[in-house]
Amino acid sequence: MGIFDFLMGPDIDQGIEEYHATQGAVLLDVCTPEEYHATQGAVLLDVRTPEEYRQGHIPGSKNIPLYVINKAEEVISLDTPLFVYCHSGARSREAVSMLERMGYTRAKNIGGITAYKGEVER
Repeated sequence: MGIFDFLMGPDIDQGIEEYHATQGAVLLDVCTPEEYHATQGAVLLDVRTPEEYRQGHIPGSKNIPLYVINKAEEVISLDTPLFVYCHSGARSREAVSMLERMGYTRAKNIGGITAYKGEVER
């Protein structure tokens, strides 16, 4: 562990691997079979604006912008595992905090798409 490790945000690629594991591709180096079963039905949530989402998003993600995150309950149940990302990780951190206050107990900030190494969909 380096002296500046606390400054690093979440690893979005690791978060995406964990999300993919919930979709049926169990990656044992990422999660155990028990963790996989505990997160089946997870949602990959992009909290950027609709315009940002159209410019490129992670395949399979749902877009609920931060400014309307309070409406998430209308489309996502409170017990659903959520993997939340944005552009840099700041809005996703705020979104997870708001979701937790709303009663979501399984929301995880996975960081920003700018650090994502995978394919994006347009």
